[in-house]
Amino acid sequence: MAESTENLAPELTKKQLKKLRKKQKRREKNQKKWAKQYRLHFPVNKKGRHISRMMNFLRFLAYPLHRFFYPFKLYGPHKVKDGACIYVGNHFCLWDIFYPAHTTREGIHFMAKQSILEAPVLGWWARKVGVIGAMRDGSDVRTLMDSMKVLRSGEKISIFPEGTRNKESDEEFLPFHGGAAMLAIKTKTPIVPFAICNRPHVFRKTHVRFGEPIELSEYYDKKLTAEDYAEADEKLKQRIYDLRAEHRQFLAAKKKKGNKA
Repeated sequence: MAESTENLAPELTKKQLKKLRKKQKRREKNQKKWAKQYRLHFPVNKKGRHISRMMNFLRFLAYPLHRFFYPFKLYGPHKVKDGACIYVGNHFCLWDIFYPAHTTREGIHFMAKQSILEAPVLGWWARKVGVIGAMRDGSDVRTLMDSMKVLRSGEKISIFPEGTRNKESDEEFLPFHGGAAMLAIKTKTPIVPFAICNRPHVFRKTHVRFGEPIELSEYYDKKLTAEDYAEADEKLKQRIYDLRAEHRQFLAAKKKKGNKA
């Protein structure tokens, strides 16, 4: 909860104090309104799938635009079965959220920074589509609890552990923020790793390779330390590097075969 405005009185003028009180009241009012709009769980249809009508609408609206401006091809086991899973991949641009969405007909809860949920227009869409807000430092207990509830109800989550778009390097990932492995271990949920193998550019094909689901079963039902979770997160990071390396080998072999023909 925000610090009481009375405690700040000696440091603020009456005008500043009044402005701060108004800002706090407006924020509290918005939070109550957001709680009504926020969709933590997707309804289940007759086939047992967790469906997001808002996400399906966005799929209908944005898929053609995405494919036209940012053509792409998915490789590997990219038909993900219904039920709980955690997508984990690297992150270059806003369009990256569509790659997991192309692998399933179910709704996906994307984890994003909390400020997106608080934005005037984008925040409304994010709350309706079931985005789970997260603090930059990963210290938000509510984020962990909401994510666990979603997974235990059989729903999907997508996480970009880098935490922000990688604008620095096409070869090295940004530092991974922990959390994906902990969620997978605590809820015994499989992880679907994917690697965006080249930076998306307008009218240039992006290659995205998915890997087989990973079960971190060697960590289940054990008392784990922070070092254990960090080790598991590092395994996920290495798997994404490996997927990218596998895809480059695949393209090199394909090119070599084409040159011989």
